[in-house]
Amino acid sequence: MDGFPDKRRGINTTYSMGDFGMAAFSVFFMQSPSFLAHQRQFEQGHGLSNCTSLFGIGKIPSDNHIHDMLDPAAPGLLHPVFAEAVDQIRHIDGGLDVFRRLDGHLLIALDGTEYHCSRKIHCPHCSTRLRGKSEIEYYHSMLAATLVAPGHDKVIPLEPEFIIPQDGAEKQDCETMAAKRWLAAHGRRYAAFDAVYLGDDLFSRQPLCQAVLDVGGHFLFVCKPSSHPLIEEYLTGIDLPMVEQTVKRGKQHVIHRYRWLLDVPLRDGKDALKVNWFEIEIVNAQGETTYRNSFVTDLPVGADTVVELAACGRARWKIENETFNVLKTNGYHLEHSFGHGKQNLAAILVSLNLLAFAIHTVCDIGDELWRAARAKLGPRYNFFSKLAAITTYLIFPSWDDLLLTLAFAKPPPIPP
Repeated sequence: MDGFPDKRRGINTTYSMGDFGMAAFSVFFMQSPSFLAHQRQFEQGHGLSNCTSLFGIGKIPSDNHIHDMLDPAAPGLLHPVFAEAVDQIRHIDGGLDVFRRLDGHLLIALDGTEYHCSRKIHCPHCSTRLRGKSEIEYYHSMLAATLVAPGHDKVIPLEPEFIIPQDGAEKQDCETMAAKRWLAAHGRRYAAFDAVYLGDDLFSRQPLCQAVLDVGGHFLFVCKPSSHPLIEEYLTGIDLPMVEQTVKRGKQHVIHRYRWLLDVPLRDGKDALKVNWFEIEIVNAQGETTYRNSFVTDLPVGADTVVELAACGRARWKIENETFNVLKTNGYHLEHSFGHGKQNLAAILVSLNLLAFAIHTVCDIGDELWRAARAKLGPRYNFFSKLAAITTYLIFPSWDDLLLTLAFAKPPPIPP
């Protein structure tokens, strides 16, 4: 973070740019809005704090100073740190293997979400919409990319792409345009992981499917009948191949029924992309259809692949349930305004929040001391509440000392 732009001139170097960035990051990592306030008390009274020993912060700036200095920084400056988080998992024995599906592919779910909404607070990067007859509502949103896998309880946030007014564009920015920018910026790198992109029906249009293919990726997108009438015409009146499975759900058995059609045009026209379509239908013991969804993909579909493809396609819900819901309700407070700024502050703070979540996941997967402390303290909320509480009263010389104390493997240090 020392590479963030420094707008200061002269010899005022009390704080480095790294201090500003890490001070903000520490709040999200510790999941404690009051963390910096407590550490300032330590610093004033004892000349040291957990900010120094745990986060390498030379001196703790004020909240207003942090906001002011981070505001000009482009969120793209943090993208290498997201890449580093994925690389850390790659170097853990079997770390990425738990995410691999479909003979070695990694699944990346794409979806948009809002993280700020106000009728008063706004900046040049806000999107707008009308509420009522004339009142303008300002909001920030982003396209989130998340590494997911069916049957696995961990997700890893990747680099976000922010949905903001684009120079020279007449229309307001949107998810699909953000997805194209994301693919152009990162798609080639993730092609090395044999990435398969998951998304809702909004993404299953030829321009975006082609954008995925152009960067060496694969797509597995929801395909609603109402938005793809041509595919529905191809399906009408033909006898499709089908696979049925009986699945035990609790005390009852349900039927999972799969059908598919190969090489169907995604749209009208001679340049139409040919895709493979498949559908999953779940029928309960009473013969009622409780779930039905269809998808398009460039991957091979057949009796030996359709079941796993459907499981992977359905895994896109993890970006809602295990990413957005966790970020909004489980301590990260994604929708809380930690600061808006006049340029990039809101996006920088959200990026740091996502990074905290990503690094927590890396620790959950591969850090033995972190895992031991998590196992001893149980649920996420209990772990982070204890983490915030104990660092309010004690200064730890290192993360090892802190985690060993939380795991009851080492007595706490003597209070300062």
